Amino acid sequence: MNTSRIPLVTPADTTGERQQLLGQIQQAFGATPNMFKAVANSTAALKSMWGSFGALGGGVIPAKLGEQIAVAIADRNNCEYCLAAHTALGRKAGASADEMGAAQAGQSADAKTAAALRFAVAVVNNRAQIDDADVAGLREAGYSDEEIVEMLAHVALNLFTNYINVAFQVPVDFPSVKLRAK
Repeated sequence: MNTSRIPLVTPADTTGERQQLLGQIQQAFGATPNMFKAVANSTAALKSMWGSFGALGGGVIPAKLGEQIAVAIADRNNCEYCLAAHTALGRKAGASADEMGAAQAGQSADAKTAAALRFAVAVVNNRAQIDDADVAGLREAGYSDEEIVEMLAHVALNLFTNYINVAFQVPVDFPSVKLRAK
């Protein structure tokens, strides 16, 4: 079994605010995913990540699209943990296995979703060095400026979680999903 490069903190291992946050995560997921246990080494990072998940979960981007963006980014960053987690969450949000597989490749049969995935992939591949056409493509697909900014927030959060899981080799505790061949 793969072991993490950083300790995995459990609610029993800690106290105070960190323990409360891990309790909220446990309640939300029915378990405490290893990614959160790794991030719990820093209370500030855990607060930031959990707060971002909560804020974006209540945003204007539907959960299904957020999960599709997440798998596209996870695949680009070779993050097996996030690919597995967000594939499972995407299925819970109503995406079919085929939709999640296409999203992993940065594609969708739905034109509006495809535009969002192209944008997210362009942001990651080009380190945010996008041009006017990238943003115009989203507007032409029907996205508002609020949705566009929120998409970028999803990208940023997923980059953070990808980097945590890849850098620290956090053990995957979701059903495994194969990365695409590069």
